[in-house]
Amino acid sequence: MTLSVEAGPRVNATTVAKAPIVLTSQVPWSDTSPMNQIKQDFGSEPLSFVALFVSPRADFEEVVAEAHRLFPDTDVAACTTAGEISKLGYDEGKIIAVGFPTAGFATTSLLIEDIHDLNPLPLIDRITLERVRLQERNPDLNSNFAFLVVDGMSLSEDALTATISPALREMPLFGGSAGDGTDFRRALVALNGKVAVSAAVLTLVRSRYRTQVFSLDHLIPSEEQMVVTEADPERRIVKSINAEPAAREYARIVGKDPDQLDRFTFASHPVVVRIGAAHHVRAIQQVNDAGELVFFSAIDEGMVLTVASPQNMVDHLHNKMADLSDQDKPAHILGCDCILRRIEAEQRQMTRDLSNVMASYNVTGFSTYGEQIGPLHVNHTMSGVAIYAAED
Repeated sequence: MTLSVEAGPRVNATTVAKAPIVLTSQVPWSDTSPMNQIKQDFGSEPLSFVALFVSPRADFEEVVAEAHRLFPDTDVAACTTAGEISKLGYDEGKIIAVGFPTAGFATTSLLIEDIHDLNPLPLIDRITLERVRLQERNPDLNSNFAFLVVDGMSLSEDALTATISPALREMPLFGGSAGDGTDFRRALVALNGKVAVSAAVLTLVRSRYRTQVFSLDHLIPSEEQMVVTEADPERRIVKSINAEPAAREYARIVGKDPDQLDRFTFASHPVVVRIGAAHHVRAIQQVNDAGELVFFSAIDEGMVLTVASPQNMVDHLHNKMADLSDQDKPAHILGCDCILRRIEAEQRQMTRDLSNVMASYNVTGFSTYGEQIGPLHVNHTMSGVAIYAAED
């Protein structure tokens, strides 16, 4: 495992009154010079951090190289997506940019490589050191959060989040797993022009504005349960459920033809596992050639899975956004939304209505192969941070 650090500039308190809260830009992947357009959209505002969510149709290496050239004094983290969330809601074929001005934010970004072979203690020490340094440089900034983008094909998100979470202490963590549309072949992340696989970018953020990290899902556990009786945890594969072939038994329980299982079935009939007092989705990615179930997140023998039923996605999202607006409506929400939510929305013909809700609450971000919240890697959720205009 190797680790590198780039520190963003310190907040300039004298410019707070003039600075916008968060800057956003969206450009078609096919634009002849997408980063030039984003740079133009952002103007001359000094930035501490830029997040790029890049359609897998774009030339990722070229995009991040150009971003590094145009923003040489700013941390720029980037990842490929399973779809984008623009100012219009669900979108495709875009490069989404979110800029955090130095007037309101101070950041430090870390590229964590070889996450399949973590060396925990040096990583924890380095994150702790950077967190403390960021706080000491910016004692007047009282709000904070950590944002993680990670290779969604690495099969290592669970171990990574569990490892780094203790080093963050009071700093709430959220994030998303980089995707590759619906192809599931290769996902990429980058920091300051360096592209990596089996890697992650962790950004520590302190802000003068009030922020709230959140995670939401619209699923209700049923009484229908199943037990994983044979599994390959390293590859996230379940071979048998209730001592029967996994795909066939899952199909029987949810009332489907085992030969017709597809991504729409998995999105409409998710399974959850109980952790403490809460349930968390263990989403199914696909059926392999052996009739086994391949999952998006950690799975193991003896795990009890419960079939969940979905609530109305539109009503649920609207209500959760309203909860986030209980005191003030957020000025911006950075969101990481599971690809399974998008698939379910398409199947239930709710894409437009969900997009309208996200647009009305200024949500931008990307569709993911999984989400991070605190020490957990989860699926079928939206995780994010709401940023308010009020100072904390």
